[in-house]
Amino acid sequence: MPSEWEMVARVALGFALTFLIGFEREVRGGAAGDRTYSLIGTAAAALSAVALAHNAGNAIAGMITGVGFAGAALLFRGQTGVLRGITSAAAVLAAAVIGVVAGAGYPVLATASTALVLLTLELRFLPVLRYLDSRRYAAMFQGDDDPPKGRRPRGR
Repeated sequence: MPSEWEMVARVALGFALTFLIGFEREVRGGAAGDRTYSLIGTAAAALSAVALAHNAGNAIAGMITGVGFAGAALLFRGQTGVLRGITSAAAVLAAAVIGVVAGAGYPVLATASTALVLLTLELRFLPVLRYLDSRRYAAMFQGDDDPPKGRRPRGR
């Protein structure tokens, strides 16, 4: 079983990493910001550190379910009917999982996961990597709901 100071270090890492994600979301105008993300990451890290020390991994599953409700609260439809907040909801889930990983004692994995989440969130804003943003190429392809091109509908 890890010492209390080791658990404190794990929770502090969970806080720091998820604060970075929240900071990025706040700067980009996301539905939730640095406080929300760091609270979720800190709570997830603390819960997982204690739960795993006492072989109560099912507590982590319950926490992830609760985070799903928090993520769902970030989703809304605007006046145009377009669903918004899906990226923030996904980032909240990622922050919770990063908190769990940090609390479980995997600092390198938690840090690498945070770097990948931040890369994903910032991809379209980085000069060289913005060419990987799929929205640049969407007009070249047929959408899933579009009727097939070049065919006449049957029965006419």
